Amino acid sequence: MNLKNKIDEIPDFPKKGILFRDISPLLRDPAALSLVIDEFTKIIHPSDVDVFAGIESRGFPLACALALKYNKGMIMIRKQGKLPGITHKTTYNIEYGTATMEIQTNAIKKGQKVYICDDLLATGGTAKAAASLVEKVGGNVSGFAFIIELTDLKGSKSIKGYKYNALVKY
Repeated sequence: MNLKNKIDEIPDFPKKGILFRDISPLLRDPAALSLVIDEFTKIIHPSDVDVFAGIESRGFPLACALALKYNKGMIMIRKQGKLPGITHKTTYNIEYGTATMEIQTNAIKKGQKVYICDDLLATGGTAKAAASLVEKVGGNVSGFAFIIELTDLKGSKSIKGYKYNALVKY
């Protein structure tokens, strides 16, 4: 199965000039979603992860599915103001502006190996911010799992030094 056929292209979203790669069709297709999870299980060794972290919001289903497959926990890295309790936050640049993300301070036990999941690696700003938050609360980033990588935006440079995998590259 060609996963690119399960990803929609939405022009001018969320603003003019952006070509948005939408994984919604992939998530609706059980065979495509199973293929994604199977491909990551070939890459991620069980000893490399204690917990999966999903980046809001499209990283949530990937992190949750992988957590279930590996019998591990899942935590959320969310937009500012969406998590209860005490949080750490960071503001960072994205392709079309700035954003702020948070993580609960008690989400990760010190030294836990965290695999961060998201739908897309673009400029790498979101991924780098997520890694910073994980490390700020005592976790060790063991890698990143992305469904899509936009190679022209060179996001891998932002997460240099971390292991990462992307199943579909544009």
